[in-house]
Order: sequence, then C-alpha cells, then structure tokens
Amino acid sequence: MTALIFACILFVVGYLAGLLGALTGLGGGFIITPVLVLLFKVDIHYAMGASLIAVIVTSTSGSAAYLKDFVNLRIGMFLETAAVTGALIGALLVAKIPTHLIAIIFGVVLLVSAYLTVRHKEDLEPIPTSHPWAIELQLDGNYLSGQGIKPYRVQHVPLAWSVMGCAGVLSGLLGIGSGVLKVMAMDQIMHLPYKVSTTTSNFMIGMTAAVSAGIYFAHGYINPSLSFPIILGIIPGVMTGSKILVKASTRFLRILFSCVIAILACQMIYKGVVGEL
Repeated sequence: MTALIFACILFVVGYLAGLLGALTGLGGGFIITPVLVLLFKVDIHYAMGASLIAVIVTSTSGSAAYLKDFVNLRIGMFLETAAVTGALIGALLVAKIPTHLIAIIFGVVLLVSAYLTVRHKEDLEPIPTSHPWAIELQLDGNYLSGQGIKPYRVQHVPLAWSVMGCAGVLSGLLGIGSGVLKVMAMDQIMHLPYKVSTTTSNFMIGMTAAVSAGIYFAHGYINPSLSFPIILGIIPGVMTGSKILVKASTRFLRILFSCVIAILACQMIYKGVVGEL
C-alpha cells in the first residue's frame, strides 16, 4: 500500500469518525483507535495519540457548529470540574484496582445505558421545576427544536455531578473517553433535551482530551503522518454531522447512540474477560 492510498483511507476514516462523533457526542475516537490497531497494526500508543487529536478536532468543530443553538456552556464547565477530579483519582488508583474487572462492570453499565436511552421518550415529559442548584448556577437554557426555540429545566444537579466524577474515574482507570456517561448524566439524570446532551458532551470531551494529548505529545506518541489525514477528514465529517443533527429526529439519534455504545460495551466486556486491559 502506497503512502497516498493510506492517507486517503485515513481521510475516509476521519470523515466517518467526525460524522458519528458529532451525532453521538462521543468524539469519534471509538472508531479511529480500533481501525488503526486492528486493520493497520499501528502501535496502540500512536493510535490513541491520533484518536485524542481527533477528539479535540471533533469537539472544537462541533462546538462551533452547535454553540448558538444547543451547547450549554454553564453545564459543560460545571460538570467538567467533576470529570477532571475523577480522572485524577482514577490515575492514582490505576495500580491498585484490577482494570479488567472495572472494564466488565463498565461494559454491563453501557448495555443498561443503551436500553434506557433507546426507551426514553422525552417528548412526552412535561417541563418540571428546576433543581435549586440549577437555579443558583443559572443552568437552565433554551434550544432549537422543530417547533422553534424551546426552554428546558435542569434536574438532579448533585447526582449528575457525582456521576460525572465516576465517569472521570473510569476514564483514568481504563484510559478511555467518558463521553458515554457524560451524555447519560445529562440525558437521563438532568433531563436535558437529547440534542443538548450530545452537543454539550461534545464540547466537554475536547477539554479532557487536550490534557491527555499533552502527555502523549511529550512522550512522542503524536504522529503527524497519522493525525493530519484524519484531521482533514474529520472537519467535513463534523460539518455533515452538524447539518444532520439539526434536522434529525431525537428518536433516530437515540437509536444511533444506543447501537454505538452497545458495540462499545461488548468490546469492553470481551477485553475485560480475556484480560487485554
């Protein structure tokens, strides 16, 4: 395989990663790392380095596209404090807790999450009164729906913050992104509109990935020949995904998200059982 053909393949992979990352709020790294490692036999460290760069680009491009109509910056910054704290705790515990056991538990949680996400019907829910913390922190907002601009109220803020901390711990223990639990915390616990949950998650994961990317860069694991074609593909992929998300039904997005995290769950359980983590 020539370098040009390889770069073209990486461009296509980047496009698909940007497209699905923008639609699901997971960043797209869940596509890039397996493709590079399993299909092209790239060293896992360089694959994860390229994946982190991809997540940052997806987050930046997606946030710019969604900022006006969907992203809740206050919620994103507030929850990110818990995620970062949890990631630090997870990094400290990584040598003391068997990661394969955590991976199996996490995989089971993802399967349950996929089921809860796909059966959730937010359109039938009345808009409740906001949680006192949400009122104090001014977390309520508005989003663009098919019926125009609609307000939403924020629920169970302390519980969501705690779940976000757990997401950070898992991220530190397993070396994975926590976009799945971020979307879940906002969708299932805070009862945000689904498009607000996914786009705000997309905004948040870029900050987390940027910290990890700095460490990978310091160790020489950021390879421009891998990252650059992927970045070129991600940008149009995110732009396509942002256009689809605005017009797509919430039901379609929930089904897509559930399918993706179900696949991730099976992969995580498998790796935990065979001891690859």
